[in-house]
Amino acid sequence: MNFPDLNTKSILVTGASRGIGKTIALTLAAQKAHVVFNYRGDETKAQELAAEIEKAGGRATALKFDVTDVEAMTKALDAYFAAGNTLQGLVNNAGISKDQLMLRVKPQDIEDLFNVNLKGSMILTNYLSKHLMKAGGASIVNMSSIVGLMGNAAQTVYATTKAGMIGFTKAVAKELASRQVRANAVCPGFITTEMTDALPDKAKETYAANIPLGRFGETQDVANLVTFLLSDASKYITGEVIKIDGGLYI
Repeated sequence: MNFPDLNTKSILVTGASRGIGKTIALTLAAQKAHVVFNYRGDETKAQELAAEIEKAGGRATALKFDVTDVEAMTKALDAYFAAGNTLQGLVNNAGISKDQLMLRVKPQDIEDLFNVNLKGSMILTNYLSKHLMKAGGASIVNMSSIVGLMGNAAQTVYATTKAGMIGFTKAVAKELASRQVRANAVCPGFITTEMTDALPDKAKETYAANIPLGRFGETQDVANLVTFLLSDASKYITGEVIKIDGGLYI
């Protein structure tokens, strides 16, 4: 795929250090986009990712902030914009999970997942909205989950945060459409990552048996969809919730 408009765009990807987020960052780099990403503490790893992005063909800017630290986030982004930079895209990918039966869920677990998976993305998007409106033709992609649509045992908190992301996406799409800013949600199913690699083989076989296509997806599959949604090739698509799950939830 080739989306020429992306080579003139700067796109912020949160949670780009590994898994789906990293593949999105490198796929955008291959389109010659300017990839902006946040990191929390390890500057060496941030520099390594920046080098990978540049090697893949893009430009890279690393900003030090956690999505749950509003002060650090606004300070880093204020400095980014003060330097004359712009943003035409945002991928809210940062997220955590803590799977356990609801009888064992602690109030702190709920707070932690909401802060990262939903609240952090909402605050970041709200902060960036004026810049995205000013840029014109901007696109927001929110990473939800198939679990946010169908629910799942031992994932009551995670499912709730991901369902909340869907509602947030639709409201943002309606609010910003008049300013030509689009917002869409992506709902991955079982995707091969470090987390799924750690599953026992028997568990992988059981999960795969429930997927009509009979296999897990790849991070590249998700990155291809996200890249399309960030590009002008999807300029008439907004407010959509797109599953990428091999037919798991039909």
